[in-house]
Amino acid sequence: MAENAIYRVKMRRRRESKTDYRKRLALLKSEKPRIIVRRTNKRIIIQVAEYHEDGDRILLTVTSDMLREYGWNRSYKSIPAAYLAGYLAGKRAIKWKIGKAVLDIGRHPAIAGTKLFATLKGMVDAGMDIPHAEDMYPSDERIVGKHIGDDVEKMFNEVKSKLEV
Repeated sequence: MAENAIYRVKMRRRRESKTDYRKRLALLKSEKPRIIVRRTNKRIIIQVAEYHEDGDRILLTVTSDMLREYGWNRSYKSIPAAYLAGYLAGKRAIKWKIGKAVLDIGRHPAIAGTKLFATLKGMVDAGMDIPHAEDMYPSDERIVGKHIGDDVEKMFNEVKSKLEV
């Protein structure tokens, strides 16, 4: 090591691979609320956040296990559950007069057809205006759950009709 070497330690959240500050700055420059979508081992979490100097303000939170109230008793981490959670979040955001937003998927990779983009499709179908590419959505068969079973498609349609009210 050279003498008098200057080494700057990166910010803690960057070192832990939790925050991409370049991407965050680009999202904040849009001056629109962010739709934050996170995938865990058990559920999908959707939050609507606005930037504030003291820290982001969370305006709305929806998790996929909230679908239990509407009759969903299957996996809360599947593609149909992600779509329905996005649909529920979109409907609630419209009620709060949040019509335009940008999608923030954090450090998750942007792979076409994943649960994150099923959530996006649910929010767009609910009436939100979110910039996106249509080819990132999963197929309609996967969204309604045909790949899981026939009973899932029936339950999906029942839950979606309850959410439309």
